[in-house]
Amino acid sequence: MSELIVIGYDDHAVAENAYSAVQTLQNDYVVNLTGLAIVSVDEDGKTHVDTPSKIVGVSAASGALWGMVFGILFLVPGLGLLMGAAMGGLLGKLGKTGIDDQFRGQVQALLKPGTTAVVIMATKITEDKFADAMRPYGGTLLKTSLSDEDEQELSEHLAGAEQK
Repeated sequence: MSELIVIGYDDHAVAENAYSAVQTLQNDYVVNLTGLAIVSVDEDGKTHVDTPSKIVGVSAASGALWGMVFGILFLVPGLGLLMGAAMGGLLGKLGKTGIDDQFRGQVQALLKPGTTAVVIMATKITEDKFADAMRPYGGTLLKTSLSDEDEQELSEHLAGAEQK
């Protein structure tokens, strides 16, 4: 099971510090990351993404899944144009998992011009230690889960879509 966590901040510097804290928590084995990004929206409404160059333990399959989940969360309006009909089944499947339209809407509402979010996908989180470490940074937290079955099915759909 993977946890998908989005923490929104009005202050970019605080978000950067929270992002660094999550990387430290990975090194301390408090969280096992399969994806991590910091997403900022500038005053013109353009989305900017920064990811660490290497997340220890990320397989190619989980990296592809992370990329798809990330695209679904932030690029939904343009996805159809960018990827064509081959992704239709995958998009439909995402709607039946923890990443439904309501969660996507909450994420998109969180990211207004001038805001930043830390986006975390993890297979293991020691909840109490994670919460204690992140508390000083505040922010607005959104969270959903993907079951192991959903992750496997999404990965299979993604592999099939990439071959087309």
